[in-house]
Amino acid sequence: MEHNSGYWYGEGADDRRRRAIELLQAFRLYRAAEVAMRRRTRESMAMGENDLLTLRYLLKAQREDRVVSPAELARYLAVSTASVTAIIDRLEKSDHVRRGPHPSDQRRIMVTPTVDTDEEVRRTLGAMHSRMLEAVIDLSPEETRIVIDTLGRLQAAVDQVEPVPDDVPAP
Repeated sequence: MEHNSGYWYGEGADDRRRRAIELLQAFRLYRAAEVAMRRRTRESMAMGENDLLTLRYLLKAQREDRVVSPAELARYLAVSTASVTAIIDRLEKSDHVRRGPHPSDQRRIMVTPTVDTDEEVRRTLGAMHSRMLEAVIDLSPEETRIVIDTLGRLQAAVDQVEPVPDDVPAP
């Protein structure tokens, strides 16, 4: 596997370091493919990133039998309540979500996906999810554990990234 990832990680001649860099490069390529897939999905459904994230969040909440308020969506997306209102307005206009009274507090509003939304998302992403499952279904229990552990370690490393102060030169 050819790679030019030494730019990011520095050159290293030992085999252990080379394998680690190749693995990180493979994860980077997977991530790029996933980003491209999400872009194609947004385009095919004619919606923006936050619109699609909102639908995924609402569908997950629905499966968990949870109600979601606009304020919860604003916290999840890390956007203002005005931005969430605009997102909900767009999704309601396109018949992807409905606003309604909260079941236990009529003064509050909840947002739910429509039945057609669940079907559209399944139709749009179902084949890709099947291909992804097929790609990993034959991993042994040990291989599965190794991949899960590795992804967990990478997530922990990425979660620890802190902003670089302006006065620190880039490597």
